Amino acid sequence: MKYLNKFVSALFVATLGIMTLASCEGADLYKINAPDWLSEKGADEEDEPEEGEDLSGQMEDVYTIGATDFSTGWWAQFSKYYVIPEATKWIAEFTLNINPDAPNTYKNYAMIISNDVDRGGDGYTEYGAIRYDNQPSGNSEWGDYIDRDLVESNLTFNTDTDDGVQKLGGKVTLTLDRTGGGMIVKMTNGTVTKTYTQTSALANLNPDASNTNIRAFLVPEGSYINWLTTNIEPIGGCTSAEDKQPLSMELTGIPSEVLVGTPLEEAMANVSAVVTFEQGVTKNVTFEDLQFEAIPDYEELGQKTLIVIYNKTFKGANADKPIIATKTFSVVNQLSAFTETVVVPTPLILGAEDNTSGWWSAHTDNIKVEPMETKVVNFTNYTSGVANWNNFVIVLNDATTTKEYAVVRADNFGWGDGYAVCTPSGGQEDWAGWLAAMNGAEVTAYITNNGDGTADVKAVMHGTDGVDYYQNYIGINTVNPDDMYFRFTVDNCHMVFDKDLGAADCSTGWWGAHTANVQIPANTVCTVNFTNYTSGVANWNNFVVVLNKANLAEYAVVRADNFGWGDGYAACTPSGGQADWAAWLAAMNGAKCSVKIANNGDGTADVKCVMVGNDGNTYTQDYIGINMIDPDDLYFRFTVDSSYLVFE
Repeated sequence: MKYLNKFVSALFVATLGIMTLASCEGADLYKINAPDWLSEKGADEEDEPEEGEDLSGQMEDVYTIGATDFSTGWWAQFSKYYVIPEATKWIAEFTLNINPDAPNTYKNYAMIISNDVDRGGDGYTEYGAIRYDNQPSGNSEWGDYIDRDLVESNLTFNTDTDDGVQKLGGKVTLTLDRTGGGMIVKMTNGTVTKTYTQTSALANLNPDASNTNIRAFLVPEGSYINWLTTNIEPIGGCTSAEDKQPLSMELTGIPSEVLVGTPLEEAMANVSAVVTFEQGVTKNVTFEDLQFEAIPDYEELGQKTLIVIYNKTFKGANADKPIIATKTFSVVNQLSAFTETVVVPTPLILGAEDNTSGWWSAHTDNIKVEPMETKVVNFTNYTSGVANWNNFVIVLNDATTTKEYAVVRADNFGWGDGYAVCTPSGGQEDWAGWLAAMNGAEVTAYITNNGDGTADVKAVMHGTDGVDYYQNYIGINTVNPDDMYFRFTVDNCHMVFDKDLGAADCSTGWWGAHTANVQIPANTVCTVNFTNYTSGVANWNNFVVVLNKANLAEYAVVRADNFGWGDGYAACTPSGGQADWAAWLAAMNGAKCSVKIANNGDGTADVKCVMVGNDGNTYTQDYIGINMIDPDDLYFRFTVDSSYLVFE
């Protein structure tokens, strides 16, 4: 890493002058890790195309997906999107690089076929996946719309560790043909050929029924792909072989707090950037290739601005003009150490379901909030819709006398001894639109005891119109930090608190249900307690934890059974891996689980699971050091896979 203590050059000063012109935003269509594609491309162009395919219309599309050290885990990097309309054939050429030391047949690539929606966006649905290897007893194809009986291959594996995976490497021609009304997929490198032949028409999974396009993209695992050509221009355009200047970068891993006296190089060791170059090409850049400066004086306490500079082209030459990104952090005497707990109040339904329960007529139980703790509550809000105040209300009080510190509403209003000095923020621009959207709104409320005589209440309200609304009350005072409780009440509304996830008979399939998105601030550990039920068919039919940004872009997905994926997963250390998987799976039906998700505040996160099985044994599963985390934008949610969760 290049570590700059002072502004010592005219270049640095000039660069500061263009800070306002540099964007910190970046696209995430695909990721590139410094490919050495020039020599390989030259060699590949001499190969003869497979007989029968017309490759005269191919366009150059030169980029790499997957780390060239073969470290890329499943679902960690993606190719560009290629959109294939009806009656169209897509042909792509690329070089598949197989790890010479990898014994696993599945460490090649899979093509994912989806509807015409961005991955992870509203309405995104997959037809399924077809992987290059062929293992009829394994999972070399999957998805509700993929029929494995339609697959043929001249190389079949019986187990994950069969010999012969190296035969999959080399220049691959991939064809997805919709010209016959169905879908024919062919993958061949001249040695191994795999085909999927579906003569029946594809179901239209697009939200807009008039759109019959599908998308395809590739996902490597333990391999990497040097893309060469395509006959369909991808979303974001093709990438030429010319060198490219950097345009912008998006930073991750910047700590929210740094302990005073920590060297800047050590504090920023987890910082990385996604740099966007000309033609939309992106590359992951680690801290060693970045230049840093913190202002004002880094050695003193207080908020600082981190200035990060990158001055290389895509091929590593000096850039014509360096790019800059900035972000704030704080130098502190002591790192914050908040805890967070997700809780389910009782009763599970508060207020009459026809919204006739009047003001103050029903209350939940009192829930204590310890000093330096946040309680998180997820619920659905229903309103009579008559007035703005006909929605949820939160009361902060002590336990002994039920003396009220403050009463705060969903609509930017409150009262009480501690309310006068707080800072309310929210106050919607369109109150009528907000009120209509609150009938069925999914709400996450955060109630925080700051431990210093003040408290905060925050609410994120996901309306029925798809818009996220916010209401905050910051700095409520006159609070006794050792005697702070909260409860909910109603006013011609009712609330249904979230307790179950998935169908009780474990019939909800993979990704079929999710909890609300819960934020974990930096230097905070969040605890979620629940009972896990499983169909018992496979180890993965249990709870799953997703770490993501507010916009649902994923850092990592981790399962109960020592497996995960995602951009930040590759660097983590999984531990658990039960000695007797069959006994563990049987014990997980009714297991009492406690999952702790930690935002370490330094660009990393941990997930720790304790599972007390129905056999009385305690099982553990940890994922330590998930990286590439923005500590100011870390959320989590749970999902299921033929499993069912009951939260406490």
